[in-house]
Amino acid sequence: MKPEDMLEEVAVEQAVGLVLAHDLTQILPGQFKGRLFKKGHVIQEEDIPALLSIGKEHIYTLRLQAGFLHEDDAALRLAQAAQGSHVELTNPHEGKITLKSTIHGLAKIDKERIDRVNALDQIIMSTIRSNTVVRPGGALMGTRVIPLVIEESRIAAAEALAASAAFPVAQVKPFRALRVGLITTGSEVFKGRITDKFGPVVKAKVEALGSEVIAQRLAPDDSSVIAAEIRRFLEEDRADLILLTGGMSVDPDDRTPGAIKQAGTDIVSYGTPMLPGSMLLVGYLEGVPVMGLPGCVMHDPHTSFDVLLPRICAGETIIRQDITELGYGGLQNC
Repeated sequence: MKPEDMLEEVAVEQAVGLVLAHDLTQILPGQFKGRLFKKGHVIQEEDIPALLSIGKEHIYTLRLQAGFLHEDDAALRLAQAAQGSHVELTNPHEGKITLKSTIHGLAKIDKERIDRVNALDQIIMSTIRSNTVVRPGGALMGTRVIPLVIEESRIAAAEALAASAAFPVAQVKPFRALRVGLITTGSEVFKGRITDKFGPVVKAKVEALGSEVIAQRLAPDDSSVIAAEIRRFLEEDRADLILLTGGMSVDPDDRTPGAIKQAGTDIVSYGTPMLPGSMLLVGYLEGVPVMGLPGCVMHDPHTSFDVLLPRICAGETIIRQDITELGYGGLQNC
């Protein structure tokens, strides 16, 4: 039997007492778009004018056969197949189920498996981008199928694809509360010629992810002093992350990159293919991430620092490939 053979078309005037097989949507441009009647609603005499007003002169009743799924049940199975940690599901609404975050954290979405599922005809997983910061209730994914009725075997194929890796298709990683050491370099700030404007911006970004700057220290344009301050945050303060602002350009007076290396840091990358934020430095000192921040972080709302900081706060280790991948889509309103 074909799915369409399970549906019976009935004129609305003869539909009183019948049960709707799917949600019916009303659209009032500029005012409302949503569910007018819910699946399972028993049609009443007084419903007929409303049905006609949304262009429904006929409705479908459904006699579901073995081996087939209603759109709501199919969407639920797709959602459950993708669901990972810190993710909850909504109830079906107009044939769609939404996966939402239960925490403030970092969304991790497996694009490869999403693409493979979406290559199956009339089956949909629509997601946000992986590594997006989400808050409780934030949407991660919507699942649905196109037809009202679909073969169960096709949903089983999608479930198999979703289960083809050891980690979930969609999950949220919680942020850790990091102790962050902040070093502001530059003789102009160190000697009081100008007021530091970088520190408050960095503190706000760190605190927005649930971490704290445990101290901000000033250093002149002296590689040995800067390197010593880096080691001090590592050895005395036990910082989980060390950030340096200022002195990241190619000018001869800018000593920060050399000082980071002098402190013993293993450099992952000095420079990224993202604009703004191309002069960012990322490295690790005895397992502790160290970042040299370019000046754009002070005034641009979204830079390479804003991309990588959430991943570090979620406990991820940044590797060279992560830096390389920043280029595609990395031009931010320059």
